[in-house]
Amino acid sequence: MSGRQEITQTRRWIVKIGSSMITADGRGLDASRLDDWVAQIAALHKAGHQIVLVSSGAVAEGMVRLGWKQRPAHVHDLQAAAALGQMGLIQAWESRFRKHGLHTAQVLLTHEDVRDRQRYLNARSTLLTLLDLNIIPVVNENDTVATEEIRLGDNDTLAALTANLVEAELLVLLTDQDGMYESDPRTHPEAVLIESAAADDPRLMEMAGGGSGALGRGGMRTKLTAASWAARSGAHTVIANGAADAVLTRLAQGEALGTLLQPGKQRLGARKRWIAGLSRPCGQLVLDAGAVAALRQGGRSLLPVGVKTVQGEFRRGDLVLCLDESGSEVARGLVNYNAQDAVRLLGHGSDEIAGVLGYVGDEELIHRDNLVVS
Repeated sequence: MSGRQEITQTRRWIVKIGSSMITADGRGLDASRLDDWVAQIAALHKAGHQIVLVSSGAVAEGMVRLGWKQRPAHVHDLQAAAALGQMGLIQAWESRFRKHGLHTAQVLLTHEDVRDRQRYLNARSTLLTLLDLNIIPVVNENDTVATEEIRLGDNDTLAALTANLVEAELLVLLTDQDGMYESDPRTHPEAVLIESAAADDPRLMEMAGGGSGALGRGGMRTKLTAASWAARSGAHTVIANGAADAVLTRLAQGEALGTLLQPGKQRLGARKRWIAGLSRPCGQLVLDAGAVAALRQGGRSLLPVGVKTVQGEFRRGDLVLCLDESGSEVARGLVNYNAQDAVRLLGHGSDEIAGVLGYVGDEELIHRDNLVVS
């Protein structure tokens, strides 16, 4: 079965809509587009799909209500705009879904909600219960309390984390371009649309480049990262033009719209999906070639003997990245020792831990059950 055919069989979707689409490039909420998306989601819901909507637009809508023409630089101004704009945003969704006999529920998350295991599980339970009750959850980042998290494109990440939370089968990222191109179509009119690729294909990031803009470039990189994360739970990702006629219902029918990014890696269990979604590492461990091979090929735990350097300040249970000697990420996991003890253990065998530290600890720096290989 092809990837497009598989989409027709999916039940649980995450649909993320970006600010530029919802607010008509910052000119206020686009009523006609909202009407159209709600009608499509209602049709999908009636056909048996469960939909979680990840909606950007709170800051942009707040700016419109305040009469601000430029995105402010100060965090407190952004938080105030988000608080004001969130009211209009959720009212807009709720009033439209009500016309189709559907209830919505607002779910505001921060990275801390995902980082903390108990809060992660609570958020998962809430979302799954809402879906079981035939309610459309409307998810947004809680920008009124976030600080450095407030940045354009971050809801792509949030959408991927939500896909992992509820084990969605499909992540749809609606944007203002037709999908991902082999080069920037704004400067290369002859650029070719990528119709399908593996979500973990390293060539995609090279094509995305640096830069900024909607899908070019910085924005596309966040979408590729989101697709890679969603793939960890087995989800397909489609990047498509939200302004295309009946885009969601046509995708549900298997039509080849946008760019399809397919999961190529083995599906992770619930705990490892949580670890893979953690996005605030506290430190780094640089591994020798033997340790890299043991993790990638042998599915082994990380032992202190294979670590060359320790970077950062971390405590037992914190997330750390495991890098090879060229600086590329090999894995990420929850470490069994704090940074000071990890430094003392460098190059030592597991049978030497008690002698080095003066107490008997874990044999591994990171146990394989708490380790996700990249």
